[in-house]
Amino acid sequence: MNKALMTYLIWPVVKFLVAFVIVQLIVVAMTWIERRLLGFMQARLGPNRVGPWGLFQGIADPVKLLLKEDILPSSAEKIAYFLGPMLPLIPAFVVFTLIPYGPPPTFTVTRVNVGLLLILALTSTAVYGIILGGWASNNKYSLMGGLRSAAQMVSYEVPFGLSIVGVLMICGSLDLVTIVRYQELNAWNFLPQIVACFIFFVSMNAENNRTPFDLPEAESELVAGFHTEYSGMKFAFFMLAEYSMMIVNSCLIVTLFFGGWTLAMFDIGLTTSVLRGMGLFGGVLGALIFFAKVMVFMLVYVWFRATFPRFRFDQLMDLGWKWLIPLALANIFVTGVFILAGQERLMYWIGLGTIGLTLFYLFKPRRAVQPAAPQKVVHAS
Repeated sequence: MNKALMTYLIWPVVKFLVAFVIVQLIVVAMTWIERRLLGFMQARLGPNRVGPWGLFQGIADPVKLLLKEDILPSSAEKIAYFLGPMLPLIPAFVVFTLIPYGPPPTFTVTRVNVGLLLILALTSTAVYGIILGGWASNNKYSLMGGLRSAAQMVSYEVPFGLSIVGVLMICGSLDLVTIVRYQELNAWNFLPQIVACFIFFVSMNAENNRTPFDLPEAESELVAGFHTEYSGMKFAFFMLAEYSMMIVNSCLIVTLFFGGWTLAMFDIGLTTSVLRGMGLFGGVLGALIFFAKVMVFMLVYVWFRATFPRFRFDQLMDLGWKWLIPLALANIFVTGVFILAGQERLMYWIGLGTIGLTLFYLFKPRRAVQPAAPQKVVHAS
């Protein structure tokens, strides 16, 4: 067989299909994990009827959705109505060809020197499906959800992108593999870019329309928001796109700020070279490290859903435009000053100090509240 065909077509397609299957298995597992964790956090039972501990719930849900009637509203814009669920799904799947899951080249589907730029370009198109689905349904609640989505996702795309600029200034590349290699030789980027990491984390929650940023599908206000008129597999496509984008954003934050597939800083630990030296076992170990980090952030999504109440829409906009965007611009300015002064390592200590102060504030011993003394009751004689 032609070597070029094998190198540039067949082998990348095989790697993409393997990664795609793994991601879809994570999506199926997360539907069960999320509901069980929500039940645990809210002092109730999660799914426990289908299979032992409800483990087959991930199979029962798609079967139910396949068997449900596929309703088409009589006054809907039919072409746009059918395109709505597809548009968020396609970029979510394509992006997985650009994310490195382990030591290259075996665990990297496609290495592009502008990979991060391509990912941002692809993921930003997901909003069109939600807007189109909300408008094409010809339903006022769906339209409100679509309008909210347009305002929210466009607003949070700005701090989402600006938060990455500091990382690019430090690493000097848009190549995700190069960014990971930089972190294993220095420190993980969440230390020098602690502010950018926080902004990215908040923005990725808002980008996914997850609690507390789930205004486009607020069931207490808009029935179900942009997907009110969707049923069956069309509804499933919206949910599949949401979970796939959650995985994409978790992969991005792990790659950009938490060392990717490595467990190393300052060239000490499980670096890419050490993992390559272990052969296939090292590659699999690196991929497992990567997916373990990704699952931590997937579980944080669930934790947030169980903990925080939904924002009001004006609060949502204020947070994005009045706080996150100015903070991201300030972070770029400060990063540039440190780089020009040749003091990049000083940012590590600032990051460590910020984390230390935050942990101290969160876990400092609280003064016990003394119960009020019972008041003496005087009876009238």
